[in-house]
Amino acid sequence: MMYNLMIADDHKMFLDGLLSILSEEKEYRILLTAKDGKHIIKYLDVNPNEHIDLIITDISMPEISGIELNKIIKQKNNKIKTLVVTMHNDADMIDRLIEDDVDGYVPKNAEKEVFLEAIKTILNGDKYFSKDIQSIYLENKFAKKKQEDITLTKREIDVITLIAEEYTSQEIADKLFLSKHTIESYRKNLISKLNVRNLAGLTKYALKMDYIKNV
Repeated sequence: MMYNLMIADDHKMFLDGLLSILSEEKEYRILLTAKDGKHIIKYLDVNPNEHIDLIITDISMPEISGIELNKIIKQKNNKIKTLVVTMHNDADMIDRLIEDDVDGYVPKNAEKEVFLEAIKTILNGDKYFSKDIQSIYLENKFAKKKQEDITLTKREIDVITLIAEEYTSQEIADKLFLSKHTIESYRKNLISKLNVRNLAGLTKYALKMDYIKNV
């Protein structure tokens, strides 16, 4: 059986290497190579009846990123499989791609056998995520779940908010009618409770939880 593939990647060296790998596999036909996601989208629009089995894409590309491309492809035709091949192992990127129904995610420095295994697995109807990507995704999910399980008291929220607004311990104590020693105890307990390293970590947490919008 012959499979129709398309590739979007603006790194010529990697693209040439991937084409060389795929040229040895007789069942794969390359319909198009593009330096940007917009060319893939244009091809899909101009050739709506073309049967496409798999689109391989990088994430960082001009005009339209691989994340956007994956989402657009799935909206246009969710029967088309997508494989992201990139140097980015950012947990939030992985999470977003999975939410947008990406079929696979492999780092660019993976071995040739991993690329071929990923393509074969996806074309057989299964998802494929390399071990490194699985670990990053699961660690991120665990961290988010752990964070969701943390409950702060009203007073703790008051303290962390004022810390994020760059008030000193004494100023926070004056505002909340508490002693400076009590505020410093709150600060130490919050650092431990939220598993952050310092006041900057507390500030990031306050921003993330939307306790404060403008610091």
